[in-house]
Amino acid sequence: METGKKIAIGCTAAVVLAVGGRLGMIAYQRHQAATAVVEKPTFEWKLTDDDMVHLKHLYPSTMKDAKDLVGKRAWISAGGQMEYFPYAGKQVQWGKKAGTLLGAQPMDIKDMITQRPPKSVIATQRIPADSTAIMAVFTNPDEKATYAATVGYIENGQYTFYLDEMFFYDDPHTLYKHWGAENWAAIDKHEARLGMSENMMMMALGQVSQSGSQKKGDRTVHYYNLGKPYDVTFVSDKATKIEPSK
Repeated sequence: METGKKIAIGCTAAVVLAVGGRLGMIAYQRHQAATAVVEKPTFEWKLTDDDMVHLKHLYPSTMKDAKDLVGKRAWISAGGQMEYFPYAGKQVQWGKKAGTLLGAQPMDIKDMITQRPPKSVIATQRIPADSTAIMAVFTNPDEKATYAATVGYIENGQYTFYLDEMFFYDDPHTLYKHWGAENWAAIDKHEARLGMSENMMMMALGQVSQSGSQKKGDRTVHYYNLGKPYDVTFVSDKATKIEPSK
């Protein structure tokens, strides 16, 4: 009996020691985890000169808001997307397309009007069927001719404006003066130039483009360029190859 008791007591002690050791290890591991210094991932957020440019927005919601632009000059941001038409006798001449608004193009706003476009052109105006177009009436600097371009629409009494997406309200030549005189000379002629960034190229050739990569600045981009397309390869956000495309 004494031998049996000693064996039982010995087994119990061994179990207690084992359990106690395990609990001690768990407590130690938890302490280490709680007191360990967590290494945070390090990354460097680099702002470019373009990122530092402050762009004004109007956030228009009524025709009164839009008419704040009357008598002012604006410049096209969304180049290569919107057609414009002659405007005479308070009517848009829908059947006589005058051209397509190009990047950095200046325009002097004379009025904001509403007109209903014919079905034959409504699809090109980026507005819903059966809606009423909101039009900016404008002249180009040093020209007497008056034109009109769609800048929004009215549908079921609701106003939608494209103004903030279409326009710079300050001269982009000043906003992006860090692009340099040579690049701006090419942009104003809507020509592609080696060394341009993607933003510069978009201003020169228009926003209608596509690419198989999401890595901006290191990819090849196809620019439609109003029917005269180019494929431009960028490395470190500089154009290294410019080729006419089909």
